[in-house]
Formats: sequence, C-alpha cells, structure tokens
Amino acid sequence: MRIQGLRSSDAAELDARIRRAKAALGKRAVILGHHYQREEVYRHADFHGDSLQLSRAAAEQEAEFIVFCGVHFMAEVADILSRPEQASILPDLNAGCSMADMADMPQVQRAWEELATVIDVEQEVTPVTYVNSSAALKAFCGVHGGTVCTSSNARKVLDWAFGQRPKALFFPDQHLGRWTGYQLGIPLRDMPVWDPSLPLGGLTPEEIRRARILLWKGHCSVHQMFQPAHIERWRREHPQGQVIAHPEASFEVCQMSDAVGSTDFILRTVKASPPGSAWLVGTEINLVTRLASEVRAEDKTVEFMSPMVCMCSTMFRIDPEQLACSLESLLAGQVVNRIQVDPETAAQARLALERMLAVS
Repeated sequence: MRIQGLRSSDAAELDARIRRAKAALGKRAVILGHHYQREEVYRHADFHGDSLQLSRAAAEQEAEFIVFCGVHFMAEVADILSRPEQASILPDLNAGCSMADMADMPQVQRAWEELATVIDVEQEVTPVTYVNSSAALKAFCGVHGGTVCTSSNARKVLDWAFGQRPKALFFPDQHLGRWTGYQLGIPLRDMPVWDPSLPLGGLTPEEIRRARILLWKGHCSVHQMFQPAHIERWRREHPQGQVIAHPEASFEVCQMSDAVGSTDFILRTVKASPPGSAWLVGTEINLVTRLASEVRAEDKTVEFMSPMVCMCSTMFRIDPEQLACSLESLLAGQVVNRIQVDPETAAQARLALERMLAVS
C-alpha cells in the first residue's frame, strides 16, 4: 500500500520536506540506500552500498528506526539483524524483487525432498541462497546448515559451502552461481540448471549425482538485457575501452568482460582507473548514470551497456514523496510500512546470515 501524504510536483519542496523531517528525527532514524536507488532518494541516505554493505550497516545501527530505500528482502534483512525494539521500514511495500519471486519456500522444499530420493541430501548438499530471496528461504538455509551470499562474497561463501558438503544447491540466480562456480574451476557440465516446474528439476539421477552446483532456474530481468553484441559494438567503437559487468549478467557477457563484480566492485574499479579511461558498464542504469557523473571531471567515459533503458522497476518505486511521508509519519508517532519477520523465521534466517558475515 502506498503511503498517503501531500502530493507535490515540486522536487525542491519534497527535498526540503525530507531534510526537515530527517533533521527533526536526528539519531532516532537512519536511512539506508542501495546503489540502484534514484538520485533524488539516494542523496538522503546516511549509508550507501550493495547488499553486503547494507546488511552490515543494518546490524550495526543504534537508531530506533531503519528506513530502507531498497526492496522488500533488504528490509527483511534489516529486521532480522537489528534488535527487537528497532523498526525496519520500507517506504513502499510494493518494492519487491522479481528474481526473489522466482524461488519460494514450497518450491525449494519440494526440490530438497526430490533430491533426497537420489542422494543423501543432508550429507551431500549445502543450500546457499542469494541475498535476493525471502526471509523464509534464508531460514531454510539456516535450518539445513547452509548460508546466504551476496555478489560481493559469493566466491568465499561457495568455497565455505564446499568445505561443509561436496555439493551446493544455489538459488535463485543461476547466473551468479554459474559464474562463481566457474571462477572456482567447476566445469559447466557439473553445474546443471534445476527447473522447479519439472520433476527432479528436469535432471536425470546421474546428472544430479555428478553435479557440484545445482543452479536454480532464476535470473534478474535487468541484467538479462545485456548481450554479447553490445560488447562487440563497444569494442569496435572504443578499441582501448574496457568492459565491466555484474555477475547477474549472462555467462557469455561475463566471459567477454574485462572485469566482473558487485556494484561496489564496479564503482571502486572505475573510480580507481586512470583519467581518460572509457568503460562500458553492465548493471542497473541509476548506478551507471551516477557513476558517469562522478568521474566526468577526470575525463572518464562511462556508458550503459544496453542501448535500451532498463532499470530495476521495483527499486524505482520508492520516490521522494514516499520517503518524505515515511519520515513525517515517524515524527507524528506513526510507524508506517514496518517490515517484521516472525521470530522463528528470523532466528533461523539469522543463523544463515551470521554464517555469511563470518565468512565475509
């Protein structure tokens, strides 16, 4: 449900409302902003970052209210890692994640049970969920000795997972799992895709026994917009240019890139490059646009990989008006759009998240 409040087309007025409410709340409230947020919201965040950075920030906050300018699963993580008396708030409850919706608890539980008909799943498989997933799936991993990963720490986490058991069930993003497994030296044939709509995930018992990583059939719609042809065009026009992509992009795009990594990795790499550098960047457009502006003074060129504009539409749902209304509601003594994970699920999910943070 969208928070109701005064409507204004005046961006300056909305900006002023946010600043006034934020100042009045003081240390009672902290705003966390993901790199993919629109600039007019992003500028008001006290902490910026990717999922790993914001998970850590959420766990360290003393504020009474954690206002998360991100998507639903991020606000869930903040609720899980914060103290019971703190409130995690999402300005728009419809800010979700299409990738996270590609794996739900009944599907993952059924996959686990089907795997058990072929192998000793509890002894052979470590479940690993990408942070872009529900609290219920993080809890599933906590119960079954698994963990959570982000694009920043996926390699460390999978390495840890293989230290526990010989196989991993990785969900919901097949592309991050495949690229990470490839970086660990696992052949593509040993990373089959598990299709939850098919019996045994569409695999044969032999394919399951041979697999090192079972990749869930899920993806990020934004990162699937990027194609090898986009890189080929860039290299023709910028022979000295470099390509950097997020690991949610396809395997072919990652292979053709000069560097692959998380949003924070992308920012650090481009900012550390020599003046005059040219970059083609394969990740969400709000980050790319902001980065291009920040490095323009160094004569660096930063171009969005796809010729079509594609943004994280659910992340984009949070706008300045909603942020202003969220803060003003807190000033009025009303906690609106609080995200609360039930205590049992939160306790189990916290196990998985704490394993991730320890590995990281």
